[in-house]
Amino acid sequence: MSQTRETILAALDKLSLPDGGTLVSRDLVRALQITGGKVAFVIEAPSPEDARRLSPVRDAAEALVKGLPGVESATVALTAHGPSAKPAPGQGEPPSLKIGGHPKPQQGSMKPATVKSIIAVGSGKGGVGKSTVSSNLAVALARQGRKVGLLDADIYGPSQPRMMGVNKRPASPDGKTILPLHNHGVTLMSLGLMLPEDQAVVWRGPMLMGALQQMLTQVEWGDLDVLIVDLPPGTGDVAMTLCQKSEVTGAIVVSTPQDVALLDAKKAINMFQTLKTPILGLIENMSVFHCPNCGHEEHIFGHGGVRSEADRIGVPFLGELPISLETRLAGDGGTPIAAGEGPMAEAYASLATRLVEGGMA
Repeated sequence: MSQTRETILAALDKLSLPDGGTLVSRDLVRALQITGGKVAFVIEAPSPEDARRLSPVRDAAEALVKGLPGVESATVALTAHGPSAKPAPGQGEPPSLKIGGHPKPQQGSMKPATVKSIIAVGSGKGGVGKSTVSSNLAVALARQGRKVGLLDADIYGPSQPRMMGVNKRPASPDGKTILPLHNHGVTLMSLGLMLPEDQAVVWRGPMLMGALQQMLTQVEWGDLDVLIVDLPPGTGDVAMTLCQKSEVTGAIVVSTPQDVALLDAKKAINMFQTLKTPILGLIENMSVFHCPNCGHEEHIFGHGGVRSEADRIGVPFLGELPISLETRLAGDGGTPIAAGEGPMAEAYASLATRLVEGGMA
């Protein structure tokens, strides 16, 4: 027999939670999709702490659904809706170092000696999913056995700590060296790890350059095959300094397909070309929406614009990524969608494979 949304929810409603209620009665089930015999859904916990406690429930729910008649496979992601609890008094204070300030005079490259390749992920404007692509690409590369670092250089809007599920502050043994954090097989550094989540960075250009210099040269990155750098939107100081001072292997430009986004993406492309940074390829994000209920496809932001631009300028088109509720929930919950299974994880795995086979990562 084939399962429906109602029959699967009815089965899940019989699975009791440790502290009372069920996944259904407490409204924790999100993005339930049934495609033939494949079932996928998300358990969205109220906080990261609750998510950790619900890990056995996730396993039980996946086994329960997989055992239903007509179900070939079940994929259950576990995410958290809210932030982690604040650290107790005396815990989690900033390390004894400062990030920012004017850059120090430096001869030669800022590229860490232990990093083989640097890939910049940029966009002409914000809101096109550049940070989501950066985190998922890093995780996908790590799952393929690469040693991967992720530098969140989007200093005004550092989102990688939330997306990568990291909320501790980096340690510093001497007030100068910065020990990065690790999760999902990726080494991570972000200014967002040094500041309260809701504190704005009110800095002018030289402060940004000083922060970038520190995060490249003072962080103990270790031996990495590739360092993914999540750039700020636009064509400002951070992107220029990275490309001019850090021997960047190449850049990936992310855009949505509508004309307004492409206008700004073209400016980012022109910036990389002006700085003589190779463009490894273009990605069309939010390319299509697949309705989970009826299967209808809707091109909300248009379609094909990024591919056409890639063809026009003669650079690789790396692929189309759909609008995905699971991707958003996974990023908000601190476990990128590429860390799991399913169509979106497969899409990022294919992108990672392409970069590895091309010798870029």
